[in-house]
Amino acid sequence: MRLHKELRGGVTVISLEGQLDSETAPRVQQDLQALFPSEGLIVLDLSRTLYMSSAGLRVLLLVYRQAQHGTVRLALTGLSPDVRAIMEATGFLGFFTVVESVEQGVEALTV
Repeated sequence: MRLHKELRGGVTVISLEGQLDSETAPRVQQDLQALFPSEGLIVLDLSRTLYMSSAGLRVLLLVYRQAQHGTVRLALTGLSPDVRAIMEATGFLGFFTVVESVEQGVEALTV
């Protein structure tokens, strides 16, 4: 799993590429904490996340909680149909602003 951070119009975009499972989740969680600003706007791009297990969902929940502790507004994009269905079934989808593209995420957060 690789993570990439960039700024787009004052919004931090963090992209995840690879599989988010029990093997990669601890490192991804650690890396996300290092990349995660304590305040601001963040789009988490999952369009290159090929697979997500329950360990990956836990990482997303921890990201959500971290955002709530600071002054961070967070959006998710690039959810595969499987990940979206799992997040919807578990109630996780309701925690996040979910958009179809990074550009829509930037727009949604800056309005």
